[in-house]
Amino acid sequence: MATKATPEVTDAGAHAARQKTIALFIIAGAQLMIVLDATIVNIALPQMGEYFEVSQTTMTWALNAYTLAFGGLLLLGGKAGDLFGRKQMFQVGLGLFTLGSFMAGIAPTFGIMLAGRVVQGIGGAIASPTALSLIVTEFEEGPERTRAFGVFSAVSGGGAALGLLLGGILTDLLDWRWVLFVNLPIGVVLIYLASRYLHHSDRLEGKFDAIGGIVSTLGLFSLVYGFIHAAESGWSQPLTIAALAVGVGLLAVFVIVETRVPEPMMPLAIFKDRNRTASYIVMLIVGAGMFGMFYFLTFFVQGVLMYSPLKSGFAFLPVALGIGISAQVAGKLLPIFGPKPLIVGGAILDTIGLLLLTRLDADSAYASHILLPMVIVAAGMGPIFVSVFTVAVSGLTREESGLGSALVNVMQQIGSSLGLSVLATVAGTAARNASADKLKDLSGESAQHFGQFAEALTKGGQPPADALADPVAMRAFLEVQAHSASSGFLAATCFAGAAVIAALVLIKMTKAQFLETAGGEAKAPVHAG
Repeated sequence: MATKATPEVTDAGAHAARQKTIALFIIAGAQLMIVLDATIVNIALPQMGEYFEVSQTTMTWALNAYTLAFGGLLLLGGKAGDLFGRKQMFQVGLGLFTLGSFMAGIAPTFGIMLAGRVVQGIGGAIASPTALSLIVTEFEEGPERTRAFGVFSAVSGGGAALGLLLGGILTDLLDWRWVLFVNLPIGVVLIYLASRYLHHSDRLEGKFDAIGGIVSTLGLFSLVYGFIHAAESGWSQPLTIAALAVGVGLLAVFVIVETRVPEPMMPLAIFKDRNRTASYIVMLIVGAGMFGMFYFLTFFVQGVLMYSPLKSGFAFLPVALGIGISAQVAGKLLPIFGPKPLIVGGAILDTIGLLLLTRLDADSAYASHILLPMVIVAAGMGPIFVSVFTVAVSGLTREESGLGSALVNVMQQIGSSLGLSVLATVAGTAARNASADKLKDLSGESAQHFGQFAEALTKGGQPPADALADPVAMRAFLEVQAHSASSGFLAATCFAGAAVIAALVLIKMTKAQFLETAGGEAKAPVHAG
């Protein structure tokens, strides 16, 4: 005869289930805040540039300051969770992210805002990998953990779409500062809940590769600075040449350091597998091209089409939703075709979509010239994210898989920073040349007013009211803006084309090899933002 569960046992089970639900809410909430921040700021960039009176090219630092700190320190952040406790470092990461959001939100100068973004990136680099590790700590292996990973993945994908929409709402109805202030209440609540409901994890033995983290981050910073300085001052400037040379030199030093330290931040042995290395290269190149698309389209729809921030947020939703849908479809196709056809096909779609965006001009409309290319790009990005992640972790042990998947994210962030700086250089140079040509064709007040437009473009701020009221000067300025964006998209197309070639030449994994190493099951990326 079956015995009835006592009230004490039932209450204990309900309490444990409630504890796990709250733990998942905390972990997913932190990941949502971090992923959301990658897109929520994007919509506010034009307004931030006007406030600080800095050029469109200089505004790339508002994104690069975050992605460089995040990508450069991500591996160290995961190591910190292992060495000092995942719960503790999760709270530290959330605290730094919240502090950085406050700093950037109240910033009276562009420099202080960038400092806040760096602190945000450091916090994200600690909180994001420890959030993922906490799923292993808090949830039993099997269906329970699988469901938790499913929620985590859904939040990672949906956060991009929510960030675009929320960024438009906050900027349009309140002020650009609220795209940063929105993190404050979320961060404070999550830190409090984490202190009460998350369990402590065992601290592992090991050493911190601080030198590797510092050298690699400084090297990437120097490279990005060199490209952005070239966009504003030219390639022949001594500072441009010095920054690029120092960046390359520091990254070479980083490789040497990683071969000498006992516990390297990035063990070079993980690159011995050809397919895995190819997946990192593809993600680096794809990140370089794709991130620029969001940046240039943000300025195009607000600066040329004159969309409000809110309307801009809605305009980008097809991209975010398309990536989510195409990723789900790719996950089902992966066991059927294997990863290489999906990566190559996705990169080809991205190349086509970006090539179509190079046709944009001052008369382009959203429905006829932007929507279709964005959908094509989104259709290509989903298969790339899913397939690259799967190739990166195929054949790795459980202990190594964390590093393998984290490196995909690192490559995406590094590619985003370097790619955006290169694309901004191309677009900035095109804008300067086009402005010089326009000035030759204009005369009188229109030439003077156009000069004020050009000054606003290169130095930031708004042109005077009489310039805005001059239709001839305004038209010329819109044509320059459109030409600048089109040139940026052409450079992004070249990156996407390079990703096609890299995937075709470097990836050798067959469908049979994939099924053997991955057990025939596609794994969705837990973070593609």
